[in-house]
Amino acid sequence: MSLYAGWLTVDDVRDRSASERAIAAACDRLVSGAAVMDLDGGTVRAETSDYDRIDARGPRGSCTVYRASGSGRTTGLFSLAVRSGGEAEPLNWIGDRTEPFALPHPAERTPKTDLTAVADRRPEPRPLGDGTLGWYGNWYTTVRAECGPGSSAAAPPLLHITASADYDGEVSGADRARLARIARSAAETLTRRIGCRTRLPALPAGQPAPVPTALRPARSAGGSCAWFAGYLRRSGHGPLPDRALSVPVRDTHPLEGCLLAVSPGQVRHTAGGLPEDKRDFADSAVTHSPWWLRTVTYTGAEARAAGYETIEGEDVVIKPGTAGHANDVWWASSVCGGKPAVHTLTTSYAYDNVLGSRTVSALLRAYVDDMAERRGCTRVTYPDAADSGDR
Repeated sequence: MSLYAGWLTVDDVRDRSASERAIAAACDRLVSGAAVMDLDGGTVRAETSDYDRIDARGPRGSCTVYRASGSGRTTGLFSLAVRSGGEAEPLNWIGDRTEPFALPHPAERTPKTDLTAVADRRPEPRPLGDGTLGWYGNWYTTVRAECGPGSSAAAPPLLHITASADYDGEVSGADRARLARIARSAAETLTRRIGCRTRLPALPAGQPAPVPTALRPARSAGGSCAWFAGYLRRSGHGPLPDRALSVPVRDTHPLEGCLLAVSPGQVRHTAGGLPEDKRDFADSAVTHSPWWLRTVTYTGAEARAAGYETIEGEDVVIKPGTAGHANDVWWASSVCGGKPAVHTLTTSYAYDNVLGSRTVSALLRAYVDDMAERRGCTRVTYPDAADSGDR
């Protein structure tokens, strides 16, 4: 019981204790109900969903916890999601379904609406420590576990355990640290339970720093987007992104992304130079379909769990060592530090048509060349030349 409970009435303590037990049951005893109840300043009563519960024998699923008021009103508080790799469905999704920007309702749009200023839906995750333990955002932490030799038959090759704050408002540094502890503890409990032989690194000391969400000028980008700043200096022309959101570079981090986007001003500046049949794309880019692209490199077990959804709705897991182009997804492969790596580039809807396949292919090559040089990757495989012609 936390110190918070010391200020509660006897009835409140009973309610809180019952809520803690309900949370533990809904989350298959992977989390401490007390730790969850301490989020967002602490709460007396919580409820769980009868339909959103974890059965970790899978192991996959999620549980959701709601803050409950005396009047019976509920609001979001917390969720835990367990996902496993090594199956037909990708664990790491690539494609424009990972839209990073919150698009306004038509009634809320104004001439000054700036769709790509802030990545307010899916900003790039930051490595947790050196990245081997996982990554985090402003409202969640994902801990990863690779099940090595000697693991039981019930243990998948890879696990992602994500603890999320579901309440409205800014998540404090203390709560980000609490989410990291909850996620790591859940991963430790789960891996021990299912016989997953792994070693989870310790959490870094202190509170995870806030994750930047505002995009900055691409020409001065550093970190994971430094490759693009170099590309602009060498080849910058046409409707290329002028904004970037990078993350710190860690060669030990198995998931490293860079988000690039085009500002409304850049869209308008280049619109007149587009072919007639592509100018409608520029109009929509400043109202509801922004131009952006994202590069992500997955290494090791994460590379074996990366994939995308086809137009027909089928799930495709990319095979390391291959390269290709499907819809808005491009990928190349290499071996980095003795581990397989898949290097991906995703464009938003219609933006690849604006850039043209030759430019997208050149961007992918520039990105992979930079990554291979920085990490000492070998056996680099690019998409066939046939994939690089303008469509």
